[in-house]
Amino acid sequence: MIGRLLVLVVILALLAGGAAAWISRDWWGQGPLTKEASVVVRKGDTLAAAARALEKAGAIRSTTNFLRFARRFGSDEPVRAGEFTIPAGASGLQILDILQHGTPVQHLVTIPEGMPSILVRERLLAEPLLTGTIDVPAEGSVLPDSYAFEAGEPRAAVLARMQMAMRKAIDEAWEGRKPTTAVTNKRDVVILASIVEKETGIASERPMVASVYSNRLRQGMKLQADPTVIYPITKGKPLGRRIRQSELRAVNGYNTYASPGLPDGPIANPSKAAIEAVLDPAKSSALYFVADGKGGHIFANTLAEHNANVQRYYAIRRARGEM
Repeated sequence: MIGRLLVLVVILALLAGGAAAWISRDWWGQGPLTKEASVVVRKGDTLAAAARALEKAGAIRSTTNFLRFARRFGSDEPVRAGEFTIPAGASGLQILDILQHGTPVQHLVTIPEGMPSILVRERLLAEPLLTGTIDVPAEGSVLPDSYAFEAGEPRAAVLARMQMAMRKAIDEAWEGRKPTTAVTNKRDVVILASIVEKETGIASERPMVASVYSNRLRQGMKLQADPTVIYPITKGKPLGRRIRQSELRAVNGYNTYASPGLPDGPIANPSKAAIEAVLDPAKSSALYFVADGKGGHIFANTLAEHNANVQRYYAIRRARGEM
């Protein structure tokens, strides 16, 4: 009788030891990952959904066991949404702590200076780690910059940050405006800055381009900015050909060859630097500019000077075989 009891005790001890070893391996022991992996937890996902993603990534051996041990030995806090990096060999306990308290991986989406809103939308829709859909944002409402986001974050939330950044940039720049600016309200700042942005890709030229257009506005001259002619045709995308004479004559609220003053709205999303250039243009009497053949522009105060600059530019193009 005593012998049988001893055998039973030994069996129970072995079973308890095996269970402890099993729990130790799957919860406190080294996990199955052989190299670092990323796991995405979507907004609204439960611990069970996260566990399935973990098993698929090879971070845990069993969804069922992970959930069982998490409920028995882990915290009952919710898991966070986002993308998380799981290190090689992470235990179940470590993984749960990462999902509940870890910092999600940050990704970047970049909006280049002068990108039109139709392309901003396309860029956000093309980012596979974002969720949901968005309409084309109002032109000029997005501040070009690089923005951090987490996997699974709604596109609308990222866009809202971009637009909030633009409002802040305009407000701050407006406070520092100089008396030499030709604009009288924040909307016109964005409109003129978008033209400046599209007319030059050289940062140092922005104040001079802003000066030309400011001088023209004050004198009641037509701005005659090619990008404003193109905008109603392509919504800011490249035209891919020369502007037609019929397009230069079109009256549509944006063609600054046909109508004086600013167009009806922005033609792109201008940078903070372009906004600041409009509010503090260079001190000059220039009314004209043309390409210099080297990637920049040459400026002129009079039409005669401008025509001479145009002829020099044509000569450069002919020498290159471009005309």
